[in-house]
Order: sequence, then structure tokens, then C-alpha cells
Amino acid sequence: MSAPSAPVVVAGASMAGLRVAEQIRAAGFRGPVTLVGDEPHMPYNRPPLSKEVLAGTASFDSLAFRPRASVADVDWRLGTRAVRADLDRRTVELSDGTTLAYSGLVVATGMRPRRLRCPGPAAGRHTVRTVDDARRLRAALVRPGVRVVVVGAGFIGCEVAATAVALGAAEVTVVDPLPLPMVGPLGHPLARALRARHERRGVRFVLGTGVAGFDGDRRVTGVLLADGSVLAADVVVESVGSVANTEWLGGNGLDLTDGVLTDEHLRVGGRPEVVAVGDVARFPNARYDGVPRRVEHWSIPTDTAKHAARVLAAHLSGAEPDLAPFAPLPTFWSDQHDFRIQSFGAPVLGKDDMRILGGDLDGDPVVGYHRAGRLVGVVALGGQGATAAAARYRAALLERPAPAA
Repeated sequence: MSAPSAPVVVAGASMAGLRVAEQIRAAGFRGPVTLVGDEPHMPYNRPPLSKEVLAGTASFDSLAFRPRASVADVDWRLGTRAVRADLDRRTVELSDGTTLAYSGLVVATGMRPRRLRCPGPAAGRHTVRTVDDARRLRAALVRPGVRVVVVGAGFIGCEVAATAVALGAAEVTVVDPLPLPMVGPLGHPLARALRARHERRGVRFVLGTGVAGFDGDRRVTGVLLADGSVLAADVVVESVGSVANTEWLGGNGLDLTDGVLTDEHLRVGGRPEVVAVGDVARFPNARYDGVPRRVEHWSIPTDTAKHAARVLAAHLSGAEPDLAPFAPLPTFWSDQHDFRIQSFGAPVLGKDDMRILGGDLDGDPVVGYHRAGRLVGVVALGGQGATAAAARYRAALLERPAPAA
């Protein structure tokens, strides 16, 4: 493949950025590649941050990915970030003042934690997105007698609550305006079972109310709830969702409503030289329907990188990509206490028709999620037996429905 003189610029040097650089080499592109990342660290694995890193059982060296030899010549621009793009001129401006011209652009800037906009002190409030976040939070959690309030009962919130209990926190309370933990992705029956498991291990839930503010002068001493009650707190963990890092793409006529809208081949704004990967990409999944969605699962960076790299490499060589529309099978897991939540497919699309496929809700259940009678997702809650049973449904989940006549 002949190489253009301007590099492929990958904006975002996390897992998705690394994988797309590796995959564009695998697709035959031999031109220059530049990776830009706001963190000073090389790409690393994020899921352990709320578990093993907080628990003190994993070092940063164990998180760092080992880049393949094919990307040894990549130009790494770490500790800087993309602040502006001009897609017509094919340039990206960085926070250090430099401007990069590109032949191809990969949007891999990911997400950042959403923060609560409530009155009160900021000291003592934490998020978990980076390894530095996790290190700061661990230092706060290991203090004797610490009282922890986790705001948000989603994946990260439940994982942090479980880790805080294991570290010996005096009190761990999870607050959420929704009625059950992780009810969005799991549905009510499994979310009730999850709550019961957490409560048996010492986590307290305050559900159906939000946060109105924080008590304390210079540091948080309490969390004021919308119902008027106050929870004593030495440490607050905000796990209230994510915001897509798309501001740098403003002014280019793109749909940035929720992440970066792409077509069925992860191309952005009708431009074959621009693709998006990872959890910032909002794409239609041909496995289910034509509705574009963002997917914040661990499997998505690799899946999107593989497809987008082939599409971009084909364009840069002057060819059209000979690929079927992107149709990944989303996969996620979440380790909490001594059990795991394991999911395959898109259970959120089938919460109106949930069926027990194995076990029972008081034990280690395997639950199937159906849409129009078709199995679209499977979730297991429990030990290795349940998660292995869920994996046996992968073949059924990989079946694609016949196209409409």
C-alpha cells in the first residue's frame, strides 16, 4: 500500500487508540501514525481501576498494554490533547500549540466522568477514570474508620462500593435516584437480586433520591440528599455517568449529540478519511437495528478498532472497503465482592421479555433478554458456573436475523 505523506492522526491514546494503530498496520498501511493522548501514561487497562487497583492488588505495570512490534515506529504525543479540528483543512490543533496535518483521522477521545454540580466543598470528592484517580481514591479509602458515600449505583459505583467494603470501610452507602442498582442495563428482577447480594455483604443503599449538596467547610463531611436527610461522609465517590470528549470537534457540522455519530462503517460526517472508535462512537449495530448507540463495554474498543482500521486503510489506498456493516456482539463483565456479572449481547434491548434460562434469582441465575421473541442478550449473576453457562449462549446471540422481504 502506498503511504501518504501526512500521518494518520489518532486522537486518543487509550485502549481504542492503541488498537486502531495496531489494526491499521495489520490492514497494510505503512505510512506515519501519530497518537495523541491527554494522559502522560502509555495505554492501560481501565476495568481494574475500580477493583484491583483500589484494593491494592494490581500495580500500574500490570495494567499497561504491550504494544505490538508493528507500532514501534508510531509517534506518541502523550500529555497533550486535541483541542480543535478543522475537517475541511484536515488539521488537528493540540493543547501544546502545535498543529498536525493528517491524511486520516481517528476519533478515539473517549469519555470523562460527569461531575455533580452541587453546592459544597470539592475536597474529599472523587471520580474513577484514570490510574491517578484510582491512586488518590485508594489513599482515602484505607484510612481507619472511613465513611464512604458512593453517588451512582451503576457499574463503577457498585464495584467501588464492593472494594470499599473489602478494604474495611466503616460505612459504605450507595445513593441513586433510580429504584435499584444497575437497573438500566439489567432490568428490575436481576437488579433486585444484585441489591440483595450487596446488602448481605454490608453495603447500604439509599435509592429513589438524589444529591442536593455537600456539607463541610474545606472538606466534605456529609452528603445532603434531595429528601432533606444527610449522610455522614469522609469520602464521596461520584459515579453519575460519563460525558463524551467531543468539544474539540465542534464547528465541523457533525452530530455530537451523544458522542460522535458514525455510519455503519464507523465513518464520521460522510468523510471517508475520518472514523471514530471506542465508547465515543455512536454507531448503528447491524446485528440489531439501524439505531445509532454508544456502547461503553470493554469489548468495543477492539471491535471498533478492527473494523474502522480496515475501512480507513482501504480509503487511503484508494479502494472501497469490502466489508459487511459493523455488527459487533457487545460483551461486559463486572466483578463485585465474590461474584461476577457476565453479559453477552444487548440485554438493554430485551428488558421487556426476560426469562430465566438457568438457576434462580435467589441463587446464581442466567437470564435471557428477548426482543420480538428473539434472544438478544444473556446475563449471568454469580460464580464461575453461571458465567460459563451464559457463555454457552454466544452462538445463538451471534445469529443474525434474516433481512426483511
